[in-house]
Amino acid sequence: MYRFEATSVAGFVQQLAVSYLGHGYWFYVMGEIPEGKDVRLVDEKLLARYRIDLSKWARARRKRVGFANLHYLRYDRVFLLLATHGSHPFFLEEASAVRDARKTPIRFHGYSISYRGGHPHVRIEQEEYKRLKAYFLDVSLRWSVERLGCELGRLPFEPYAPVRRQLLAVLRAVNRQRKRGGHEPVPDSCFRFLRRICRPFEKV
Repeated sequence: MYRFEATSVAGFVQQLAVSYLGHGYWFYVMGEIPEGKDVRLVDEKLLARYRIDLSKWARARRKRVGFANLHYLRYDRVFLLLATHGSHPFFLEEASAVRDARKTPIRFHGYSISYRGGHPHVRIEQEEYKRLKAYFLDVSLRWSVERLGCELGRLPFEPYAPVRRQLLAVLRAVNRQRKRGGHEPVPDSCFRFLRRICRPFEKV
């Protein structure tokens, strides 16, 4: 049975980055199913229209003869149609909406997900990152080291390598400000540096 409904934000991001972008599904259309529409009917319509529910052997045969393969991924009401290089009606029917993840990152729940330098690239979206940094700098001298560490550690981002670098940059900025104010620095042990491996389609 073809599985496409992610049960968590982390699972959606992992499936997208590791399983799809990492295997050449770079072309995408992103959409949101309006309130009031039956998500199951939309799922069925898109799966049937683009013949997405194929076995891995059928996908391999299509790839050999130059046809594109597609995947469908949804979390709540947000969905993605993802395609590889090749010929497929998807590119004609969705022409005005198709984007390339190597050029235009996919923005989802504060993440920016793209394909760069030969591998998937998951980071905190730039405006979200700026907002987080400004927020923690604002409270850096008013909160205790314990509270700062707790709140930084609770940020809802899985520590992919680019995310780790961004979080450590926020921490360094906070500690520079705390040092100038004569306050104890926040240790980087507040962060979790190992990413949790999800089962994207299983209930959490």
